[in-house]
Amino acid sequence: MDYRQPKPRKSQHARIVHELGRLIVSGRLKPEERLPAEAQLCEDYDVSRTVLREATRVLVAKGLVQSKPRVGSVVRPRCDWHLLDPDVLHWLMQSSPQGEFFDKLSSVRCIIEPASAALAAVNATPEDLEAIAEAYARMEAAKSPESFLEPDLDFHSRIAEATHNELLAHLCNMFSLALRESMTHSNRRPNLHELALPRHKAILTAIQNRDTLGARHASLVQLEDARAALSAVLGEDFPL
Repeated sequence: MDYRQPKPRKSQHARIVHELGRLIVSGRLKPEERLPAEAQLCEDYDVSRTVLREATRVLVAKGLVQSKPRVGSVVRPRCDWHLLDPDVLHWLMQSSPQGEFFDKLSSVRCIIEPASAALAAVNATPEDLEAIAEAYARMEAAKSPESFLEPDLDFHSRIAEATHNELLAHLCNMFSLALRESMTHSNRRPNLHELALPRHKAILTAIQNRDTLGARHASLVQLEDARAALSAVLGEDFPL
């Protein structure tokens, strides 16, 4: 499953999920607060009870609400939300201050990506190395920040795949939507190629040389540079 973009929303129940989900994640509907009565929601959205109940089941599956007998649907505590669900993560990005969200994302990347690079240096097959190098070559050839984005994302996702740890690769994939948003901003800085390419090349070279410590260090250096880029573009300080 590709987590890079939220699913297109066409059905009535998907529209209700989207609107109620955003109200919950943004805090306009608070934990332990009841959703409006079923009859009221059916009237507001002009849908049947069947459609509304289908939407409620989706919100339950995402950890946002729970159904209580004789009470109705109640917002669950934030700690129960499935934050890596693509929709929930998308709503979180929309409702959080940019600097705060990207700082949290950067902290997670600093935990996961250096370990992924080190593991890829051990486990990558010749085909994996070719795939990572191919993504890097497209980064070199990119003529604009927009054309730089896809190969940049591919570079990092292929490193995760090269770990041959399905759990780790899946976890990295689930962050790809947030990573896309972060890179869209950080890649707007001046001198993108001059600053970003050497740091990515260092990661690639260390993995090719089976240098686990070098790969870990190169990944940390690249992530520190990404934080600096976000700070420059957004005008906010990000702790390094």
